[in-house]
Amino acid sequence: MTSWIPAFAGMTNWWISSTVTLVSNVAFNYIKLNKSPMTKSTRPAPIHRLALRIREIAQLFNSMDPMPFLNKDLDPEAEAFIETWASGFAPGSHFHITIHLEQWPSDGDPSEMLTGAIHNHFTYKAERTRSALKYFLRQGRMSLAIGLVFVSLCLFAADAIGNLGANTGLTIARESLTIVGWVAMWRPLQVFLYDWWPLQQQIRLYKKLSSAHIKAIQGK
Repeated sequence: MTSWIPAFAGMTNWWISSTVTLVSNVAFNYIKLNKSPMTKSTRPAPIHRLALRIREIAQLFNSMDPMPFLNKDLDPEAEAFIETWASGFAPGSHFHITIHLEQWPSDGDPSEMLTGAIHNHFTYKAERTRSALKYFLRQGRMSLAIGLVFVSLCLFAADAIGNLGANTGLTIARESLTIVGWVAMWRPLQVFLYDWWPLQQQIRLYKKLSSAHIKAIQGK
């Protein structure tokens, strides 16, 4: 009756080792993408240019935001257009955005103000997405811990039932517990294998846009 104990202990050790390796790899990739300096390349980073044509500066910003231009949110349509355009290029690209203004402000060239406003907007979005990613990974770790405990209990119970006999009812119960236990691991594995990296890509995109070269030009 105790033959299942070594097998269960070995399975538990394997799960712990695999989990530590998985989380370590995710953490390494996360730190590498965010903290490590980029390897120098002999080829210069490509520069991609976007031209925006608007009638006045106010069109570029969210009219519902009461903050001054420097801290205003971008207009949702303008923001979506810039993000969609920028997301089509390689991560190492540099962006130049030229804004053509029909109505030139009376106080002079607005390039510096527009640069600060656009940079501030995407810096804020990068920080907000980074916070969301940290929370998401924390939830993933919690789900992983719960899943490991649950699948271990299910496999423990399935093995114990298997030692009781080999009739149809016991076989169904054993297989059902095994399936339910593995299904419990679906969510944490989805988090660490698939769901985290789109957020990481968004952070990289926002960081690139937060350092884009911005220039205003009078005329259409």
